[in-house]
Amino acid sequence: MKFPTQRLYSLSRTVHHLYTPRVNSRRLHWNSAVRPYSTFKRFPLRTAKPLPLKVEYYPYRNFILARLATRLLRIRYLVLGSAVGGGYTAKKTYDQWKEMMPDLTEYKWIIPDFIWDLDEHINFEKIREIFSDAELAKLLPDFDKVGESLNHLKSLLSPGESLYNEVKGVSHLLLLLDSAESSTTMKASDNQGFDNNGKQYKKGVLGELILIQQQIQEHEEAERRVAEQLSSGSSQQKRKVSDKDKAEQLQEELLRTQEDSGGQIGDTLYALTMLKYQKILERLEKENKELRKQALQKDDKGIHLRKMKKSLIDLYSEVLDILSDYDSNYNTQDHLPRVVVVGDQSAGKTSVLEMIAQARIFPRGSGEMMTRAPVKVTLSEGPHHMAMFKDSSREFDLTKDEDLAALRNEIEIRMRNSVKEGQTVSAETISLNVKGPGLQRMVLVDLPGVISTVTSGMAADTKDIIFSISKAYMQNPNAIILCIQDGSVDAERSIVTDLVSQMDPQGRRTIFVLTKVDLAEKNLASPSRIQQIVEGKLFPMKALGYFAVVTGRGNTNESIDSIKDYEGDFFQNSKLLKTGMLKAHQVTTKNLSLAVSDCFWKMVRESVEQQADAFKATRFNLETEWKNNYPRLRELDRNELYEKAKNEILDEVISLSQVTPKHWEEILQRKLWERVSTHVIENIYLPAAQSVNSGTFNTTVDIKLKQWTDKQLPHKAVEVAWETLEDEFARFMSEHKGKDHDDIFDKLKQAVKDESIKRHRWNEQAEDSLRVIQHNALEDRSISDKQQWDAAIHFLEETLQARLRDTESVIHDMVGPDWQERWFYWKSRSPEQHVRNETKSELERLLKISEEHTAYLANDEVTTVRKNLEAKSVDVDTILIKDTWHQVYRKHFLKKSLNHCNLCRRGFYYYQRHFVDSELECNNVILFWRIQRMLAITANTLRQQLTNTEVRRLEKNVKEVLEDFAEDNGKKVQLLTGRRVQLAEDLKRVREIQEKLEVFIEALHQEK
Repeated sequence: MKFPTQRLYSLSRTVHHLYTPRVNSRRLHWNSAVRPYSTFKRFPLRTAKPLPLKVEYYPYRNFILARLATRLLRIRYLVLGSAVGGGYTAKKTYDQWKEMMPDLTEYKWIIPDFIWDLDEHINFEKIREIFSDAELAKLLPDFDKVGESLNHLKSLLSPGESLYNEVKGVSHLLLLLDSAESSTTMKASDNQGFDNNGKQYKKGVLGELILIQQQIQEHEEAERRVAEQLSSGSSQQKRKVSDKDKAEQLQEELLRTQEDSGGQIGDTLYALTMLKYQKILERLEKENKELRKQALQKDDKGIHLRKMKKSLIDLYSEVLDILSDYDSNYNTQDHLPRVVVVGDQSAGKTSVLEMIAQARIFPRGSGEMMTRAPVKVTLSEGPHHMAMFKDSSREFDLTKDEDLAALRNEIEIRMRNSVKEGQTVSAETISLNVKGPGLQRMVLVDLPGVISTVTSGMAADTKDIIFSISKAYMQNPNAIILCIQDGSVDAERSIVTDLVSQMDPQGRRTIFVLTKVDLAEKNLASPSRIQQIVEGKLFPMKALGYFAVVTGRGNTNESIDSIKDYEGDFFQNSKLLKTGMLKAHQVTTKNLSLAVSDCFWKMVRESVEQQADAFKATRFNLETEWKNNYPRLRELDRNELYEKAKNEILDEVISLSQVTPKHWEEILQRKLWERVSTHVIENIYLPAAQSVNSGTFNTTVDIKLKQWTDKQLPHKAVEVAWETLEDEFARFMSEHKGKDHDDIFDKLKQAVKDESIKRHRWNEQAEDSLRVIQHNALEDRSISDKQQWDAAIHFLEETLQARLRDTESVIHDMVGPDWQERWFYWKSRSPEQHVRNETKSELERLLKISEEHTAYLANDEVTTVRKNLEAKSVDVDTILIKDTWHQVYRKHFLKKSLNHCNLCRRGFYYYQRHFVDSELECNNVILFWRIQRMLAITANTLRQQLTNTEVRRLEKNVKEVLEDFAEDNGKKVQLLTGRRVQLAEDLKRVREIQEKLEVFIEALHQEK
């Protein structure tokens, strides 16, 4: 890199001053043009020219002080930077040390709260001055005696500890109890407040209290070490025994005690032993529940595993929720495990599920069907006992009676809403999440109870639907079937056992549960029948395990805790357990819950990866089909397509507001005249034209116009405006967009248009205001200029010519083809047309005789025409003559009126003079000018109402319809159909299922 010559000069001068003495000399100064170099400057390539150098002599100047000040300033910045950096490093080190220090807030319970306030209320210095050290020592307790008392207490409690170690293996609480022991050990290891020699503090009661606590903890630590040594020694000599085996060994020991003691004394000893063990178990369960709740509420490193378990079951439940709505065409069925609860109606399956969930969450009834739809219940562990639906954010506190009642009511409402009209049960699944301390993680599905007979009030196919729903859930090869059998009724009356045997003949995934064992023991004459049931010898069905439970006394208001107490008391005093008919691990819903949970997770681990691979293959097939059939289209599912169509429809509605006022008025005026022209010609103009003078003509016209305006005209105008708005809206909706047009939206757009038009209501006050405007317009007879006069004549001529063409067409149909058509096109007349033609000819001769004939035939004229036709051998009746006369006279009148229009083209001058001294009268022109002006004013008024009010209201209706359709999935399925839509839906679902399954499998592996 090159430096400027000036900087080089200063550097050389500094070096020179370090090694040469100062002399007053003149130095050469290189005063050249400085040109710094940069790689970003692109100079043209040319031959470098030598820089012009000037050699000059400058006097030497002494700048030592300035250079010294510069050096000092640089040192200041270095010192300041070092101070800032050192301060930041010191703060960071302090924060690290602070984080490493233990948090002693949890050990404040060791010292009572009043100890911390002693210094504020008691002056220990004065007490020390009053008492000497010897006197003060007399006031303190004898800690040697305290230690001996504690050792004696510990020796008394050691048998209880050994008993606790025996029961501990059966209680299924090893994990949490071990964590509790480790936390106790951690607290005992805290010896803060003592010096290295273990001596107490020199002064204060606080030191003495801490010394006492340390002695207690040292004793506990010694006992724990001895217990660990004993347990480790025994583990080397004996093999590990499972919890179930320990429980069975304990039960066998109790039975041997009863048999060896003999008689009544043996029963009494057995009952006392059972009572002792039962109380210990209950105490440990309560402590376990409280410890679980406390552990879940904390947020430390010790509970990350439980958080993972909680999220694991939630992930699995989400996958099942998606699969419940998934229907694939690639035969990828839902084979993911879940616990299916089936049983006869009123067998107690819902009560068993409530005992597992530890809350009365389901609707209750006596003998009637309460479960009308499948209910998927996801159980997971949590600090609070609460429930929440999949599609709702409301949380129900299961510890409050009002929330429990609200939850039961909500479930009942959802069940009834899912049942279609005319049906009794529904296959639609209701998803519910239940969390709480101590709950076993699993997914259960409560199905409607199986019935044998359809009763009154049920649909005829209720029994078949229940069987099909049950089979659909049980045919899943990985589903765990929880078969519930009512123990209070005869086993031969059971229907569900045969159904379960068909679905799982080998019993590899069936768990049999016998409910109401208390009633069964009381009612059955032979208790051995219960033993045969739970041993699988009475029913032909097979099962993995058999359980006997009691779910209460039949009181619907009974709480879960009271049911558990009743169940425990029953089995404690039951002869079934005492005589060995039932084993300890086969009774209580607690053991049932543990067994079902273990079986569920075992099935999940064995099958979930296989299911993930199946959905991966399905995804590949669907993606391949999409690429082959729709290579240039995005994969939009039904909801995304609906949003796209919604935006297009809203754009089209906005386009409706951009229609020009001229376009609106032209359409409204044309359609309004098409609607009212017949009435004007037939009921106003033709009757008034029969008047003998202009006064009668105007009077007749005014009367008829007034009646028409008061009764019909405003309503007709509003109808025309509404139809015009509908037609324009339909035109925009159906307008082809070229290449961007997607015909998949046509059905949806048509439905939105029809529903929006149906909901639209025109302003009722519009007719009243419109009536006044139309009446005022028709009252005006003043034509201001010749241009308006010519426009009225043109309007009259067009109307008359259109009517004349229609009349000639009607006459042509009446009389048949003329001679030219008969000659050139080989057409012929029918007999009726021949009669009509002869009658028309006779009536035309009558009009030629009297061109000013009235619109109606006299009776003698009808007779004359009929006789003339009979002379020609044409038989006619009076009705046919009058009907033919109406069309013939109409044609004659319209031609005469057209000739009169030609005469009135020059009549504006006479109109200005009110036709004075003129035989020309153009009242028909004035009438049609009034009609034309009324049409223009009405069209303008309707256009204003359309653009200002009705278009906005229609836009609002369209938005409401779109919002309603968006919430109605059935409507979207009905309106957005086709293989393209279904394929995109399947792709979205399969991808979502596969992704969630992969996340679940990863979490499952991490948990292992």
